[in-house]
Amino acid sequence: MEDVLFRSTVHAERLRFTQEPQTVVRFPGTGKRESTSHSDRTHLPDPVVAGQEYQDVTVAYHLATRLTREPEAGRSDDDDTDG
Repeated sequence: MEDVLFRSTVHAERLRFTQEPQTVVRFPGTGKRESTSHSDRTHLPDPVVAGQEYQDVTVAYHLATRLTREPEAGRSDDDDTDG
């Protein structure tokens, strides 16, 4: 399905957030596209609780996108957001 695929895995022995994170995923550019993103978490709830310490945390993040048609001349879809 994807023209672009990104995967990343991070691990932390201990992790604490001073405030709840605000996240957004953007797919800027021109042309219509199909995009997906998600994360698989181990020992980390969604949402996290500010000030609480989490141990042995793993997050695997996946992002995929592909163009479904060519961009229209002179048109920009820079505000595409997929959260």
